[in-house]
Amino acid sequence: MGQPTSEDRLLKLENKVSILQQLADISASLNAQVELRPLLKHIMDVAVQIADCEAASVLLWDNSKQQLVFAASTTTSNNSDLYGMVVPMDSIAGEIYRENKIVQVDDAQQHPNHYEKVDEEIHFETHSLLGVPLTYKNKVIGVLEAMNKRELPWSEDDRNYLSTLAAQAAVAIENTKLLVDLRKANRDLNEVDKLKNDFIAIASHELRTPLGVIMGYASFLQDEESESAKENAGKVLESALKLRKIIEDMVNLRYLKQNQTDLHLEDVKTSTLMQVVKQELLALMDLHDYDFVYSVPEDDKSLRIDSTRIVMALTNLMHNAISFTPAGGRIELSAELASKHEMHISVKDSGKGIEEDQIEAIFGEFYQVEDHMIRKHGGLGIGLSISRAIVNAHGGRIWAESEGAGKGATFTMALPTAED
Repeated sequence: MGQPTSEDRLLKLENKVSILQQLADISASLNAQVELRPLLKHIMDVAVQIADCEAASVLLWDNSKQQLVFAASTTTSNNSDLYGMVVPMDSIAGEIYRENKIVQVDDAQQHPNHYEKVDEEIHFETHSLLGVPLTYKNKVIGVLEAMNKRELPWSEDDRNYLSTLAAQAAVAIENTKLLVDLRKANRDLNEVDKLKNDFIAIASHELRTPLGVIMGYASFLQDEESESAKENAGKVLESALKLRKIIEDMVNLRYLKQNQTDLHLEDVKTSTLMQVVKQELLALMDLHDYDFVYSVPEDDKSLRIDSTRIVMALTNLMHNAISFTPAGGRIELSAELASKHEMHISVKDSGKGIEEDQIEAIFGEFYQVEDHMIRKHGGLGIGLSISRAIVNAHGGRIWAESEGAGKGATFTMALPTAED
């Protein structure tokens, strides 16, 4: 056989440059795949091309089975023939995996570790093989095999090319598997979240019916002439109202994760919003027990809000003020235009106040200032959290101020005004 000509050498060099360029560009295309099957097919197609061979396969370690299994192969159009097939650890692929080394076989049929069952299963005859380990963070996760080199022998370039491809492929495979696992986890989480919401909806509905009966009979007993019956009925009614508030809190749990896309925005006058809140409170409790001050802003700007949600947020602030202010105390609901683009609505009380180190903590989910075993005030501790989530979803702000224990507190929500 004659010496290669300069033209042959040039052609070989150009081919080498082309393969190296392809390997340099392959990382982005591999990591662009978001499904495992298409990714493996892409890896095998590139392996066939750069190694100039007939076929390629990817075998991955299955942690649940603790075995090496076929993940994909170009030796059959129907990968399900091989998919999941276990490969013994004393096979060529098993040797590559166990010893984390490249294995080159020029005559597979004569090799003692050739696993003939695979060829028989898919009606393919393996003549030669080059296998490299797929390694991720110093851990072997599988094997990449190239079969039937068109012109033997396998070269040093083949080994280098396939090793480079395997290194990039291992990263892409692990990233894709993580993405698949993350999607599954999200699906499972969504399913759990749906079950939780369904349970809360059903439980709250079922609780409302007997609670309504209890409240009805308690109200009826309050009309009795017996002072004892009136007193006992009053206690029953008071407890029933507390239970109703807890049920409402359960229903409102979903608003802890309020998103802007869930809002139904409309232009609402600030005075209209405050009047709705006042009527809501009058329907639920007797504000005559307090020195209640109510004032609307002089510049009655419109707000671009989901009025149902903001009424809920403000009502939560009022409930909080009433809960921590003894009868006879002062509660103020007021608003003022802080700037052209922002309205401040405040709820101020003369109640027990807030310690400085609790100012931010009280907005935490299920947070209670008092110990849950000895606390005097009921509820789930989510009212302020829901209010903050709703206001934040509107692009607004909410905060608390207090001079300390026994000196009352002021809660302020800042909401953007509607565009002029």
